[in-house]
Amino acid sequence: MPSPNPTIAILYAFGANLGIAAAKTGAAFWTGSGSLLAEAIHSYADCGNQVLLFIGMKRSKKEATRKHPMGYGRESYIWSMMVAFILFSVGGAFSVHEGWQRYAHPYTVDNEWVALLVLLIALRLEYFSLKGALAAIQQERGSRSLWQWFKETQSSELMVVTGEDVAALAGLGIALVMLSLTMITGNTAYDAAGSILIGLLLITVALVVGTEVHSLLLGEAAEEISDNVQQYLESQPCVLRVLNVWAIKHGNHVIVAIKAELQPDMTVLSAVDEINAMERQIKQTHSRVRWIFFEIDNAD
Repeated sequence: MPSPNPTIAILYAFGANLGIAAAKTGAAFWTGSGSLLAEAIHSYADCGNQVLLFIGMKRSKKEATRKHPMGYGRESYIWSMMVAFILFSVGGAFSVHEGWQRYAHPYTVDNEWVALLVLLIALRLEYFSLKGALAAIQQERGSRSLWQWFKETQSSELMVVTGEDVAALAGLGIALVMLSLTMITGNTAYDAAGSILIGLLLITVALVVGTEVHSLLLGEAAEEISDNVQQYLESQPCVLRVLNVWAIKHGNHVIVAIKAELQPDMTVLSAVDEINAMERQIKQTHSRVRWIFFEIDNAD
């Protein structure tokens, strides 16, 4: 399955969020809306996150060295984990704190229609940002649901960008509802509660994204590739039985380790030829497989 290219999605999201953040900030100070201020903080955090994702993506493509013979593919996971922490602290925890302060100390919201207009514009821009991210993952996602792709992908950059965009759209929806309630009732507690709800939403997304990236950092199995390789090996006449197959995600690539018992009457040269042929076929079928380690054995 081909690797998606997250560069365009990251740059598009950065540009959209920077414009949105500036508009939200101006409107938040003009109107005094706590929900809008929480959304502005969220957008600035997203801008910083996209810079970190871009750095991690570039560093993960560094050439292998003697000290790191398999390259730096997993470094993108480290930077994605940093993004999850920022989303939790700057985006989530600060929004909850700001909302609580505004709830405890009543304030006024002025020029509410300006805030609503900015939120509607931001919704439109975030929609296009999410659309760009979904287009980038479509080839890899295939017929899988978005949640299934999220759980199985090894592209941590696109995972984070998509998660951020979904959270941004949901957060804007919350801000719109709560600010509207404040306009209708005149009670700013709704607006303050909106800030708290947005913060809790961001914390939830950060925990979900962090959990998935943590799994990748530990060395998550590429189960579809592992199952496919096992089926392929079992269909080969030279293979007596397959003892074990591991396929581990390593950045945009996959490491495959195989332990199998071959036919006992094979010479060393014929065994080597057969193994080389099988490795070539596996790499041809699965473009992400970069390394294959094949061990001949009669016990696991």
